[in-house]
Amino acid sequence: MEIALISDSHIPSRAQRIPDLFRDRVADADHVVHAGDFDSKGALADMRDIAPALTAVSGNMDPRIGLPSVATVELGGVEFVVTHGTGSSRGYEQRVARTVREHATTDDPVGVAGHTHEVLDIETDGVRLLNPGSATGASPASRATMMTAEVESGDVDVRVHEV
Repeated sequence: MEIALISDSHIPSRAQRIPDLFRDRVADADHVVHAGDFDSKGALADMRDIAPALTAVSGNMDPRIGLPSVATVELGGVEFVVTHGTGSSRGYEQRVARTVREHATTDDPVGVAGHTHEVLDIETDGVRLLNPGSATGASPASRATMMTAEVESGDVDVRVHEV
């Protein structure tokens, strides 16, 4: 199963649209996880149009768009806990890991968060944390990035893509 992981689109305040290469990856994925900061109802509607299946959360820059602050989804034998990661950059990894642990129903969840616009794939407090960066390269990112995760029998193989 291939999962597209994206975050921090910031459309239309900082970009007009997600790059075509990323849109194609999203459309081709089996499932899409978006870690918030769509920035508008239109950006969320566009994502719903191109994503085959979508798990998404709201970010600190989202208007009331009807998304939860935390969501969990089981994909390919792996529990993903998705949150935006809102707050100071200081303590970000520990804060996200704590949120993942609080909402997980398994012993080895994978956390997906955004907010910092920086790509991250690390283990913190026993939790694997993934941050796909900003799908549009919104500042402070220096480039547009996303991740894909190949998930099979509980194993997760992550690749970073950039434009």
